[in-house]
Amino acid sequence: MKQIKSHLSKIPKPIRLFLGKALLFFVLWEVIYGLFLFDSQWLDSKLTNHVGAASVFVLNNFTTMSGFTAVPEVWNSVYAGESIDNLASIIYHNDSIVLYIAHACNGLSLLVLYIGFIVCMPSRFWRKVLYIVLGVILLDIINIIRCVGLIYLMEYNDTYFDFAHHYLFKATVYVSTFIIWIYYSRKIHFKNETLQVG
Repeated sequence: MKQIKSHLSKIPKPIRLFLGKALLFFVLWEVIYGLFLFDSQWLDSKLTNHVGAASVFVLNNFTTMSGFTAVPEVWNSVYAGESIDNLASIIYHNDSIVLYIAHACNGLSLLVLYIGFIVCMPSRFWRKVLYIVLGVILLDIINIIRCVGLIYLMEYNDTYFDFAHHYLFKATVYVSTFIIWIYYSRKIHFKNETLQVG
């Protein structure tokens, strides 16, 4: 135990504070999500339906294609031998399914990760609020563009759909999040184990 304390004491205090806050934020989110949000799927459903409706709006109004609709539906899957009902926003193009937007693809976990980083880093309150609001809006737009891109691939070149879905577009979303974090952190300096916030 003494060795652990010795190793921890070598970590600069601002980093220890950040890691402690991040752990607390993560635990609180998991408890709140697990106890209040997971079973009801209220937050997930709202976000999933929003992403589907916004993707359809972009496709029908800002592209050369039209005839898209987003419908909230329940689809069944089997996990560990157990049948599970999942809510999804299913996008149709002229009555043909082109994309399932499941809760795992609605961006909620990424938004929570992004917000957690901003909350845990030291800065002025209103600067945090500004970056949280603008960052959430920007990441939501990027996720919608990702879904639109996937639909374009499904319609015109489905050979690359799996690669784009599993790698290219995920990397784009995570890199975008990282760039916002870097931009947010640019005025935060570590100096003599205290943080100077510009």
